[in-house]
Amino acid sequence: MNRNNKIAIIGLGYVGLPLAHAFSFKYEVIGLDINQDRIDELKNGFDRTKELNETQVKEAIKNGMKFTTNIEDTKNCNIFIVTVPTPINSENEPDLTPLIKSSATVAKVLKKDDIVIYESTVYPGVTEEVCVPELEKYSGLTFNEDFYCGYSPERINPGDKTHTVTKILKITSGSTPQIAQKVDELYKNIITAGTHLAPSIKVAEAAKVIENTQRDVNIALMNELAQIFDTMDIDTNAVLEAAGTKWNFIKLTPGLVGGHCIGVDPYYLTHKAQSLGYTPNLILGARQINNSMSQLIAQKAIKYMVKSDIKLKGADVLILGVTFKENCPDMRNTKVTDILKELKEFECNVDIYDPWVDKSDLDAKDLPFVDNSILETKKYDSIIVAVAHDEFKQFSMDDYQKLSKSNPIIIDVKGIVSNPTWRL
Repeated sequence: MNRNNKIAIIGLGYVGLPLAHAFSFKYEVIGLDINQDRIDELKNGFDRTKELNETQVKEAIKNGMKFTTNIEDTKNCNIFIVTVPTPINSENEPDLTPLIKSSATVAKVLKKDDIVIYESTVYPGVTEEVCVPELEKYSGLTFNEDFYCGYSPERINPGDKTHTVTKILKITSGSTPQIAQKVDELYKNIITAGTHLAPSIKVAEAAKVIENTQRDVNIALMNELAQIFDTMDIDTNAVLEAAGTKWNFIKLTPGLVGGHCIGVDPYYLTHKAQSLGYTPNLILGARQINNSMSQLIAQKAIKYMVKSDIKLKGADVLILGVTFKENCPDMRNTKVTDILKELKEFECNVDIYDPWVDKSDLDAKDLPFVDNSILETKKYDSIIVAVAHDEFKQFSMDDYQKLSKSNPIIIDVKGIVSNPTWRL
């Protein structure tokens, strides 16, 4: 592999920044993002996603990495790696706008023999059927003659400091056999866990989208079992612990399914399947179950407040945690906000406390944030433990009692409270 390759990383979020950091030890790297505030923060060594600490960001800068919002600064690069988000719209349909726009942007500086590699999660066919036409249109170059493409799906687990980018086996692929080998060798230089060279871009795209679809379906089963056992007055966690003693039982737990992957990726696959005339009932059913869990949790809080003769209108409810998972500041597609919305329908006063999220981020989403000073004085009718941050795992029943107006009504979503009123 040519060590003189110059790499441009397009999109410096949870995926792009750690990848850029890893590549900076081997190659000249330029990181591009459309958010000027993000670029300014990174230049000062601050990563608000907390995927990299200050030392690591400055380490990348010391290695020669540059941050920019101007695509012209990448014109001398010959490898472009696109790591932009692939969200869904309000109708749960894929929104490929960031991918299309980034492809058009890269095309402005695309040169002969350059390689464009996509890491964003998509349905099979997007790279060659959606992105490549944009690259050709705005560059005037011909695919697989003048420039080439690869696909190597991201497998970042936000907040996970063990399974970091270089320690997760990487799927690679390319638009020709020769380019596939080049893409594979490129990643082999930084991925200590190794690579798996897929036979085609479409295979690599499909492999990625089913990873999170499989997990979504499995969690949906746990969520449905939790609802069944709740009607039977059986402890779901006790059932799962007992069943988990069998060697081949898949150990998963019920809960909220949010984030930018598990709660989104299945819709990419179902969209493509339905466009071809196939209705993926199991996958869609799993999505319906998982999306309903926020309403169930809110209704449990309402039920126990009613049983305690607490007037719902004006009732004070505290939600502990708003991120989509524990020990990370990522609020993308969090289902905690759906709990908030449901409680607001009953005119409850709801506060959110999350030590992992900046107040400015909550204010931007118009979420009712409270800090430690308020928690020291305010009392609540009900507390919903929605996220298993390490800080919340340290809470004792005395701590919950201090937060409550009388006997604490505690709705435990994550199974971290010793004696909750109700546990999912």
